[in-house]
Amino acid sequence: MEKFDICVIGGGPAGYAAAMRAIDLGMRTALIEKERIGGTGIYNGALTSKTLWELSQRVASANEVTRTRGREPFRLSWDEIGKTLNEAVFERKYLYACHMQLLENSGDHFKHFRGNGRFINDHIVAVERAGETIEIHADHFVIATGSRPRTLPSIAVDEKHIMSSDGIFSIDDLPKSIVIVGAGVIGCEFATIFNNFGHTKVHLIDRAERILPFEDADISDLIAREMERKGITIHRNAKLDRIEALPHGVEYAITYTDGRTERVTVEKALLSVGRIPNIEGLDLRLARVELDPVTGNIRTDDTRTSQSHIYAVGDATGTNMLVNLGEMEGRHAVERIRGLIERPLSYTNVSSIMFLDPEVAGVGQNEQELIKQGIPHRTARIDYACLARAIAMRRTRGFFKLIVSDDDHMRVLGMRAVGEHASSAIQAVALMMRTGMSIRELADLIHPHPSITEGVQECARMLMGTSIFKSPVFGDKMRCTVWRPQVAANAA
Repeated sequence: MEKFDICVIGGGPAGYAAAMRAIDLGMRTALIEKERIGGTGIYNGALTSKTLWELSQRVASANEVTRTRGREPFRLSWDEIGKTLNEAVFERKYLYACHMQLLENSGDHFKHFRGNGRFINDHIVAVERAGETIEIHADHFVIATGSRPRTLPSIAVDEKHIMSSDGIFSIDDLPKSIVIVGAGVIGCEFATIFNNFGHTKVHLIDRAERILPFEDADISDLIAREMERKGITIHRNAKLDRIEALPHGVEYAITYTDGRTERVTVEKALLSVGRIPNIEGLDLRLARVELDPVTGNIRTDDTRTSQSHIYAVGDATGTNMLVNLGEMEGRHAVERIRGLIERPLSYTNVSSIMFLDPEVAGVGQNEQELIKQGIPHRTARIDYACLARAIAMRRTRGFFKLIVSDDDHMRVLGMRAVGEHASSAIQAVALMMRTGMSIRELADLIHPHPSITEGVQECARMLMGTSIFKSPVFGDKMRCTVWRPQVAANAA
């Protein structure tokens, strides 16, 4: 039996980050992965879907130009798209493969075990592969087994006609039509991708009143308007009564809240209703790791489970399923094991991006979260139509929204950016949130001109009353508001 200081179960983004941090800290490290290093982060998640999005955006941008000149639209075949997708996956996979080989050849401080890992007791894990079992003893464990697409009992996912967000990458050709069940991030991203390529009529089923219901209404409304302008059909307030694969395609029936019913036939369907953690095969009861009785997820306290030497990170926890958060949690867990940090992990300045059209990026809390918690705040919003760089790019759809505390310090509570280069504009604000800086520091920075980030600076100046354009003049494009419990009033 081999003995290690730490054993990481799962080689996706969270597990890989944990293992690499353990190596940094001089720990003899075992990494168990049953399939492919990199996991969903490479093969059927962040890298693959974003490669599709980037390619689809280029196609859509080219066709915006050709349409104005009366030319035939540009089209890519799925074979051409798949070639680009495979190249991206290979490049990333090659980096991991070379890295792993060099690490394993450089001494006995790191070892990669291929197979399924399961606990025998709280200090021993069995790794099973091709009929062979190896036992590993470790002082500490990090569970990072990732997640898989959630299914519904009433929908038979065959990955041929009705697909999951994993199986969608195995299609043979771009469908002529597709229905997407679920209007969260994944569903809306795939709706954008298929629509951008120009081959596919997209239908999106949303049980709620608006798509992306976790975001503020001004964001979800803008994205929905753009989707519908480009031909996507959004079934709002719609309950899916039935969906089934037929010889000629997929038929679904829906009922709206007002009693109307509709039956539609499409070529393909995508089920996008979230993801669930992969923890069933770990035999956690033998390690005496407690599960939440309501959710069934691993119960954690700042990544540590009920067993003080066993941690859980990333998608395996069933919450915050983002690559950057998983990596952060993996590193944090190892640093806790080493006793390097005492403060709990903070999620207040975590940045996120939704690959839509236009793209959406955010950091911190949004308005509806603050209102739900009863937290007073001030908000400044400026449309892209007021920004020189956006005008130069001919990309004036979108806005910046900066949210600060309702006091003299005006500490940043969150920001949302919707539009071109949105993800590039939020990092300075994320740093301000981490350091507790006032927006006065942001207002005094010298930004390059013309740049999209000037919009963030102008939001800060609007809140301070020093903006170049005055919001009362451009009331439809520049707005400052104040929200306090029982009070919502214009501040400009």
